[in-house]
Amino acid sequence: MSIGSGIALVVIGAILTFAINIEISWIDLDIVGSILMGAGLVIFILGIVGMTRKRQVVETVRVAADPATGQQVTERKTSAPR
Repeated sequence: MSIGSGIALVVIGAILTFAINIEISWIDLDIVGSILMGAGLVIFILGIVGMTRKRQVVETVRVAADPATGQQVTERKTSAPR
């Protein structure tokens, strides 16, 4: 999701900087577009880094004895944090 948001911000910033030639007295659209492109690039890079980092795997082992037969029962659960 952050990769798509970053790309969207870069596109919107590029449109404001390069495609729109409107003069507004109280805001400079070139600066706003440059800020949006910079923020989009940062969000895009953070999304790539977050996607490629290694995920930890948590494994839980529970050993118990079956009361009826006395046999040992082992239960394993493996999950990766989100």
